[in-house]
Amino acid sequence: MSQSLIDFFYVVASVLFIFGLKMLQRANTARRGNMISAVGMLIALVATLFNANIISFQWILIGVAIGTVIGVVSSFAVKMTAMPEMVAIFNAFGGLASLLVGWAEYQANPSLNLLASTSVYFAVIIGGITTTGSIIAWLKLAETISGKPFVFPGQKIFNAGVLLATLGLGFLFVMEPAQNYTPFLVLVGLSLALGVLVVIPIGGADMPVVVSLLNSYSGLAACAAGFIILNDVLIVAGALVGASGIILTNTMCKGMNRSLANVLFSGFGSVAKASSGYKGEANPINAEDTYLILEMAKSVVIVPGYGMAVAQAQHVVRELAGLLEENGCEVRFAIHPVAGRMPGHMNVLLAESNVPYEQLVEPQDVNPSMETVDVSIVIGANDVVNPAAREDKTSPLFGMPIIDVDRARTCIVLKRSLGAGFAGVDNPLFFKPNTRMLFGDAKATVAALVSQFKAT
Repeated sequence: MSQSLIDFFYVVASVLFIFGLKMLQRANTARRGNMISAVGMLIALVATLFNANIISFQWILIGVAIGTVIGVVSSFAVKMTAMPEMVAIFNAFGGLASLLVGWAEYQANPSLNLLASTSVYFAVIIGGITTTGSIIAWLKLAETISGKPFVFPGQKIFNAGVLLATLGLGFLFVMEPAQNYTPFLVLVGLSLALGVLVVIPIGGADMPVVVSLLNSYSGLAACAAGFIILNDVLIVAGALVGASGIILTNTMCKGMNRSLANVLFSGFGSVAKASSGYKGEANPINAEDTYLILEMAKSVVIVPGYGMAVAQAQHVVRELAGLLEENGCEVRFAIHPVAGRMPGHMNVLLAESNVPYEQLVEPQDVNPSMETVDVSIVIGANDVVNPAAREDKTSPLFGMPIIDVDRARTCIVLKRSLGAGFAGVDNPLFFKPNTRMLFGDAKATVAALVSQFKAT
């Protein structure tokens, strides 16, 4: 196949990537958009295999076989609750791949021109940060290590010193790559160390933002790798991932009313908890009494959180919503931008259970009318409904936009206990006079409510 024909297929693949990414904006077209993007990637891969510079397909076929096995096993073995961890570890592999591409190109041809050496530098630095940063994020999300920020005196100064060292060594490498193999190896080590240093001071509650940012980094690293091997489609795909990741990260930061710098450098969660002063007595309720409240309700807002994912309750929640609608009730699902532990976590769960996209609303759409809502139901969410963000200036959450579930006529919270959320901040919502605590496993509790509706 001629190079011009290969380039033509690269253009086709790039167009499919753009259309697929556009379709991911809506739940009812997301699956089709994902398939279109997959077709684009298939076209790009097949076109690349016709490149005349490929000497042997042996290692390519081995890689395809290994990747296929990992992909198939992961698709069946990984639970929906573990999706954030899987996204994080896939980001790590993407960053590592870009780092190794840069290293391999330098190893094969130490006398790089300025463009090639600069591309290798960025692929190694961004790829290394993405690799170890994503591994730390994965460990925090999986709760293998503590989700609390790890900070030490002079940490910011130390991190700045490491960053300056990478810039200085990078300048030496880019100017004379053939003469600076040892500085290059030090660069690789510093990039891996910097990934750890950047992520360990970030609290678990900010992991959705971190995952989004690292996803952007993996795209930028891939883009740099594309410049190294002069592959147009890799440059385009990497740029798309990098740009979309940055946009998503910015959207999530706005959803928390915080800057990206604050997320990365504030050590959120390491401050003392002002919530220890909250006093009151929670008002428990059982499934039978909850049914009586819901049976009379004309408007209900359901706020899902990570607890719903852990209980795998999304399907029975969808069933309850359908029964409420049959009873003449208006049902909406309020989704906070950082609900769950990865970007769009709740949207994915609700889409899986076929919740109509039209029923999903954002906080700014539902908060102005929350006083007119008969019942708000919080299923496993905590930090995104914590009124301390609105009322307590000493709270770490203060200033973060929340879903004002406490302003509904009745708020029913489904939780196993009165424990704090992933941010480690206690929630005064549990002690509000209009709040009722429905304790227990979310799936079993909602199933009990469904049974009550079906029995009447």
